[in-house]
Amino acid sequence: MTIPLFGTLSGQGIPLPTDIGDKTAGTLVWIQNCGLVWVPILVILVINAWFNMNNLVTASPDVGSTIKETLTALLKSLALIFCAFVSAAIGLYMLLVVNINMWIVLPITIALTVVIMGMVQKPFQISLTPQYRIFKNKHNWIMTWLYTMTFGSFIGYSAAFPLLIRIVFGELPDGTVNPNAINPFAYAWLGPLVGSLIRPLGGWLSDKLGGANVTHWDTIVMIGSALGVAYYVKQASVSQTPEVYFMPFLILFLILFITTGIGNGSTFRMIPIIFEPNQAGPVLGWTSAVAAYGAFIIPKVFGGQIKAGHPEYALYGFAVYYLSCLIVNWWFYARKNAEISC
Repeated sequence: MTIPLFGTLSGQGIPLPTDIGDKTAGTLVWIQNCGLVWVPILVILVINAWFNMNNLVTASPDVGSTIKETLTALLKSLALIFCAFVSAAIGLYMLLVVNINMWIVLPITIALTVVIMGMVQKPFQISLTPQYRIFKNKHNWIMTWLYTMTFGSFIGYSAAFPLLIRIVFGELPDGTVNPNAINPFAYAWLGPLVGSLIRPLGGWLSDKLGGANVTHWDTIVMIGSALGVAYYVKQASVSQTPEVYFMPFLILFLILFITTGIGNGSTFRMIPIIFEPNQAGPVLGWTSAVAAYGAFIIPKVFGGQIKAGHPEYALYGFAVYYLSCLIVNWWFYARKNAEISC
């Protein structure tokens, strides 16, 4: 964002409204790069998908289906996407216009999506019965709880990490700007990077040691890291020189990102073992969809606690949630004679 990555094609830079780290007000940034950087990658993927993703008999002309069948499959996909659009729009209306609490809006939005998708089954001749069976399986809800801990935390922290750096280390206790403020642009990318790169290790370790065991020990480290970050956030928040606490804060937060990545891989590995093949796919889709709300919840929680003057409280809350995940995972999957060993 700090350079005109695509030259004139990306348009004009946007001046910063305030000082952020070592970037003074008026410094140009190119926020649009965050979206544009994906365009060349997506072009390559689209071309590759067009020529190579043609193995669905009911939707790919190259392997036997007709143009009509292909268009019908596309229409069904668009119908399901439209269901998500409608429920998301209703959720936004409740959140932004009616001002309903997010903890009420989120489950309503998720439930609405499921209900509306069920309503379009008959007119569009879509059968979701196999997918809907997962809601009768308690392990679907358990794994949703666990997967949200890992994947939800990863994308949530990715959004909240730079905000926390800017507020905690960029402002002094009296609300004035810290003259030695840390530049969030210089570090914000590190967390998502290490969390993404380490994820395959979680899957590899799970293959060797068992997904539940890896998740168990990974969760313990997550709890410790969250509490450690909370400690240094608290120390920095009341200090006239908060920057002296930045390095331990950064190290612990990166460890937290690493644990979300490893746990993401291990919990993802657990699902195909816990569920039969015809349910594993729908469960993976469901848990990922619910966990994605972490990108909204975690920054929202941090924002509320920052406004209240206690950003460390958010991390205490997350640590308690991680503790509940530790207990649930141990009881159902990791302990000796557990209901399912995975």
